[in-house]
Amino acid sequence: MLVNGKIVTVDAAMSQAEAFAVRGDRIVAVGSTQEIEELVGDATRVVELGGRLVIPGFIEGHGHYTSLGQSKMILDLTQATIWDEIVAMVAEAVQSTPAGEWIQGRGWHQEKWLAAPEVTVDSSSAVALPLPATDLVGCIFNQGGAVSDEITRRDFVSNSSKLAVGAMIVPRRVLGGVGHQTPSDTLNIAIVGAGGVGGENAQEFGSENIVAVCDLDHDLVAAKVEERAHSGDGTPREKGLRWKEQYASAAKYTDFRVMLEQQSDIEAVLIATPDHAHAAIAAAAMRAGKHVYVQKPLTYTVHEARVLQELAESTGVVTQMGNQGHSSDDARLINEWVAAGVIGNVREVHVWTNRPIWSQGLLRPAPFPEDFERDAPDRSWWPGSVDAAHAAGLWGDFPVPKQLDWDLYLGPVARDVQYHPIYHPFHWRGWVDFGVGALGDMGAHLIDHPYWALDLGYPTSIESTSSPWGGPSDDPVSYPMATTVHYEFPRRGLMPPVTMHWYDGGLMPQRPPQLPSDVRLNREGGVIFVGERGLLMHETYGRRPRLFPEGLVEEAAKVPQSYTRIEDSHEMNWANACKGVGEATCPFSYASPLTEVMLLGLVALRTGQGFKIEYDAKHMRVTNSERANEYLVREYREGWAL
Repeated sequence: MLVNGKIVTVDAAMSQAEAFAVRGDRIVAVGSTQEIEELVGDATRVVELGGRLVIPGFIEGHGHYTSLGQSKMILDLTQATIWDEIVAMVAEAVQSTPAGEWIQGRGWHQEKWLAAPEVTVDSSSAVALPLPATDLVGCIFNQGGAVSDEITRRDFVSNSSKLAVGAMIVPRRVLGGVGHQTPSDTLNIAIVGAGGVGGENAQEFGSENIVAVCDLDHDLVAAKVEERAHSGDGTPREKGLRWKEQYASAAKYTDFRVMLEQQSDIEAVLIATPDHAHAAIAAAAMRAGKHVYVQKPLTYTVHEARVLQELAESTGVVTQMGNQGHSSDDARLINEWVAAGVIGNVREVHVWTNRPIWSQGLLRPAPFPEDFERDAPDRSWWPGSVDAAHAAGLWGDFPVPKQLDWDLYLGPVARDVQYHPIYHPFHWRGWVDFGVGALGDMGAHLIDHPYWALDLGYPTSIESTSSPWGGPSDDPVSYPMATTVHYEFPRRGLMPPVTMHWYDGGLMPQRPPQLPSDVRLNREGGVIFVGERGLLMHETYGRRPRLFPEGLVEEAAKVPQSYTRIEDSHEMNWANACKGVGEATCPFSYASPLTEVMLLGLVALRTGQGFKIEYDAKHMRVTNSERANEYLVREYREGWAL
C-alpha cells in the first residue's frame, strides 16, 4: 500500500483497495481498511470506498500498461487531492470527452503520447494509471451521463457513477488551473550553507518548499536574510521577502548529517558551503537518495569530482553545479556559432579574470616569537623577520563566536586550524585548507564556455606558473595572488588540438592582432576564441558574445538555433528537473570533468613551476611525476573520508 507517498507493499491483491485515509484535505494512504488503521493512526478520518480502486502497473521502458491482473499499488496521492479543485477539473475534462473514448497521457520513461490500456471496469470503479510523483496521472472511469460541476466530496467518494463513460488523465501540475501550483508540484528543499551565495540561490526557490536550512552560523544567515529582504534604498524585494518567510518556517540545523538522518521529507539539497566541504555533504545527500545542487567549484580535488560523478550515475538523482552562466542564452549562442564554423577551426583560447578580489599570498596568522623584540632599533628586516612580522600583524587570539561550530566548519580538514575571522565568513576561498583560489572560483564560469563549445574533454598536459604562494613552498597555506595555466587538449574527431591559457590576479592575455584597436578587453574577465577566420570574445558567464571582424556578424545572424533555451533560472532548471520537468542543464556528468580540468591547473602549480605534467585521464594519473599524483587526492580528518 501507499503511506505518505512511499510504497509500503507492491502487491496485485492491493488492486482492490477498501479505503483511504484523509489528513486535512489530502489522501495520505490508500489500501485495505486494516492496513490503514495499523499504519496511519494520525489520519483525521478513514473513508470507505464504495467500489474498487484499481491501479494498473506500468512496465518500465516498454511504453504500455499491464492488465488488471498484474496491477501494482504505486499511485502517489499524497499531495494531489484537494477535492474541490479536483472535482471541478474532473467535470471539465469528462464533459469534453465523448463517451467510451480515452484521453492519452504521457508515459514514465517516454515523451511520446501513449495509447491508454484496454481494461474493463464495473460501474463503481475508479481507475488510476500510475505515473511517478513528478507527473501524477489519474483516470476516472464510470458510467452515466454528463457530469455536474457541483459534485460534492461525498458524491465523489461514494457515488462516482455520476462521472461520464470515458477517461480523464490529469498531470498533477495542472490541478487548480493556470497559475496555480499544487502541493504535489512543489519540491521540498534543504539549503546547506545559507549565509553567502546559498542565500542568493535560495531566493530563486520562491515557488518551492524550503523545509530545512543547515548552517554553522545562523546569526550570520539571519542577518543576511534580513539584508536581502530590501534593496539598498529600503525598497522591499519580493524574492528576498519570500526567502525571509521560508527561512523563518524552515527547520534549523548545524550538522548536515543530523539533518539528513532526522528529516525524512527532504527531497533535494542545495550545497553552498566553503569548497572543502562540498563533496562530503553532496555524497551523503546522494547516498540518502536526495537530488543535489552544488555550488561551484563542484569539489576540492580531482578524486572527489570523479566520486561525485560516479555517485550521480549509481544513484540516479538529479544533479547540478552552480555555474549559472551555463543556463544562459548567450552560452548557447556561443555554441551555435562555433559549431557552425563562423570563426573557423579553433586552436587557441585565452581565459582571464580579475579574481581574487580577496586576499591571497598571506601567511598563517601567528604571534611573534617570544624572543622577538618588535621595537628594537637593531631588529632584523631580512625576509624571514619580515615574514614573522607579516604573520604577527594578522595575529589575534580570537575566541570562537558562540554561534559558530568551528569543529564542524573544519569538517574534512586534516590539520588543526585555529579559528580566525580572516577565514569566516568571506576570505576562506584564498586559504588552501578551505578553498581552491581564483581558478576554482571563476573557472566554472569562464572555462565552461570553451570547454562546452569545443567539446574539449581532458587535457594531456598542463603547466602552471604564479606569483609566490603564502607560506612555505612545500606546504603553502594560501594561494598566489596571480596565476597562469597552460592546457593542451588533443584532437577530438575532426576538431584540431587546442591550447587554452588561463590568467588570474589581474593578468591578461596579449591583445590579438585581429582585435580592433577601439575594443577594450574587459578587466573583470572574459574569453577569446582564436579561430582561423576570426575571433569570438565574450565576458564572464558567457555574456555579450561578439565576433571580429565585423563581417562575421551577418553570417552569424543566419545560424539557426540548435540548443534549447532555458526558460527558468539555473536554480529552477534544477528544481524542475527534480520534479521530472525537463533536464538539468549542468549535471555532474558534465560538471565533474569540467571541475577536474580546472583543478588540474592547481595540481600542476603545486607540482612545481617550470614543469609540465603529462596527464592520463583514463586512469586519473600524472605519468611523469609521482609527486603530482599526491595532489589529485587529499588527506581527510577521521570520519570524513568519502
